Amino acid sequence: MVNRTSQIFSPWVIEDIHAKSDLGRYRIRGFSSFQKVTHFDDLTFLSTGLTRFPLEGYKEKCNTRTVIGGLNAENPLVLDTPIYITGMSYGALSANAKTALGKGANMVGTASCTGDGGMLLSERKSSDKLIYQVLPSRYGFNPHHLKQAQAIEIVVGQGAKPGTGGMLMGIKVLDHIADMRDLPTGIDQRSPARHPDWLGPDDLAMKIEQLREATDWKVPVHVKLGACRVSDDVKLAAKAGADAVVVDSMIAGTGASSEVLLDHSGIPTVPAIVLAREALREIKLDGKVSLIASGGIRSGADVAKALALGADAVAIGISALIALNCNREIPGSNFLEEIGVPAGECNRCHTGKCPVGIATQDEKLTNRLDPDEGAERVANFINAMTMEMTLLARSIGKSDVHSLEPEDLAALTIEASAMARVPLVGTNKIFGDN
Repeated sequence: MVNRTSQIFSPWVIEDIHAKSDLGRYRIRGFSSFQKVTHFDDLTFLSTGLTRFPLEGYKEKCNTRTVIGGLNAENPLVLDTPIYITGMSYGALSANAKTALGKGANMVGTASCTGDGGMLLSERKSSDKLIYQVLPSRYGFNPHHLKQAQAIEIVVGQGAKPGTGGMLMGIKVLDHIADMRDLPTGIDQRSPARHPDWLGPDDLAMKIEQLREATDWKVPVHVKLGACRVSDDVKLAAKAGADAVVVDSMIAGTGASSEVLLDHSGIPTVPAIVLAREALREIKLDGKVSLIASGGIRSGADVAKALALGADAVAIGISALIALNCNREIPGSNFLEEIGVPAGECNRCHTGKCPVGIATQDEKLTNRLDPDEGAERVANFINAMTMEMTLLARSIGKSDVHSLEPEDLAALTIEASAMARVPLVGTNKIFGDN
């Protein structure tokens, strides 16, 4: 006899009900969504044959220089590659991890971002190009630090927890973190869901103006949105005066979020980029307001496909942490003993017990991460992604990664065709078109 299992009440669902019955609340975890969604792997590039000439990699250059926020700022953010490190807070991450990310980004001529809780001085020292986040919590906010930044990012929402604020478990709120955030030590912290001094797009326009005045109109102001009602939100942010819009999808990572939001809110990265691109085009700001995609970027192929769909740049989070040795056994670590899951399956970022010293404030664990070695790994990873991206661009006959376009892509599934607005392979049909 073959035993059958319910597709509705699967073993995972049964375990989930048991856990909630024991806890009396929703479950919290880190990492990313467990939902199976259409992603970049469902798209493929149409490289050259007789229709175009490929470029020789050893003698024909492919430009990766990226300019973000040139609409209003005197000094737009200029990056050597369209890949930068997204906002992850000092608190969620250790000081060594933040410093390594800043150093690694700097080594390849790109930027890192502060995240919630204020600016870590060692990250500022390590980074020539730092993006300063302005979040609803205002934890650690310092106008003097703001004026040192090369770009400002107003966070309206995050893809892993849209419509809610950040979370930092009490085990990470140690004395130095509590001081920076003006919080009691050891108490779970939940950031506000909305900004205290504005409510809607009209107020956002005034906030952008205030930040421009505070920085003498020198640096670009970005607005970060959780990818939900993308078309309307992007239009409102752009019309409010944003120099760049960051669209953070449902598969973006987090140090801590409720599982129900991780798996049951937001939309994937592929349709988010397309909807954002179409929204900017509709209000005639396409090519003027920069579009940055975030959520599940793992390789140079992902970056190239994001750019082909309409993004100007991408922000990476979890993949940068994996480059720092997240989910990898290192000398001195033992994932099973220390955190209860094997390396490669860990999503316990919220516990503060990270065996490799990334998502923790425990000094003993933090010391397992050498910032200089970590920086080199991050730089190597971004360099590798950039090489992959340019390899693909040259195979299509493009000498600039920003020349990639939807016409260079085909979809491997009907769903991807509909979401990406590109033909299904073997057909000329874009599914979903009327």
